[in-house]
Amino acid sequence: MRSRGLLMLFIAAIAGLAAVVMAARWMQGQSGNQGRIAIANADIELGGRISREMVRMADWPQGSVPAGAFEDPAALEGRVVLVSMQRGEPLTEARLAPVGTKGGLSAVVPTGKRAMTVRVNDVVGVAGFALPGTYVDVMVNTQDEGAARNDRDHSISKIVLERILVLAVAQEADRDTTRPKVVNAVTLEVTPDEAELLDLARSVGNLSLVLRNQTDPKAANAGLGATKAALLGMAARAEPAAPPPAPAAPRPATRRAAAPAAVPVAAVARTGCVELIRGLDKVTECF
Repeated sequence: MRSRGLLMLFIAAIAGLAAVVMAARWMQGQSGNQGRIAIANADIELGGRISREMVRMADWPQGSVPAGAFEDPAALEGRVVLVSMQRGEPLTEARLAPVGTKGGLSAVVPTGKRAMTVRVNDVVGVAGFALPGTYVDVMVNTQDEGAARNDRDHSISKIVLERILVLAVAQEADRDTTRPKVVNAVTLEVTPDEAELLDLARSVGNLSLVLRNQTDPKAANAGLGATKAALLGMAARAEPAAPPPAPAAPRPATRRAAAPAAVPVAAVARTGCVELIRGLDKVTECF
């Protein structure tokens, strides 16, 4: 019985030793398949220019090397990042602006787009939740010059631009933060036509930003805008009242029996007469 236990212990030791040897060989084989790629040595902000101190080389498995990775750190010097980079992330061509691009917000603006800044406050800026990377609708409150002259209030609110990307708030373009920040200016990404509309809306009325879901691509059915009359229900009251019902046709007159003519008071009084006999005389007294 004792010899059998010793045999099992010996077999277990041999199996464990074999597993260690095989694991060591596998790790040696994996290390032989590793390469070296350039990664960020520090946090790099959106639109930042890469310097030599911001890059270091690191071992990376050959089977997991991302597309567009760099094996030479010198090729990254002076390039501009299009997204915020965290320390330890691999630097790839897809995350960089074209060669020769200058740093700053202009490097982030896509081809055919423009960056335009509008003034906001804690209310217009959606209480600081209009952050870089979010989408907003732009609404203007102005006076409707096409309203009727007898309309005493021409105020109208209308959504003029939808799904506009916020590039930066104040002088910050970091898209990784989610903490609200109240600022006095917001930079929006617009097309040239949208820039003209935005500039006109800013000059004719007050702007408001409406925060929207980042994954909602549908356009809102804004219609003709909201007016004070529609808000207070004055449009319904302003409708002309219904005409009064037509008077009923006169009913044909019916013949009534003629009322008896009034009898004069004097005649009535004279109808009561009494004969009085005074001795041999006969007298008639009427009253």
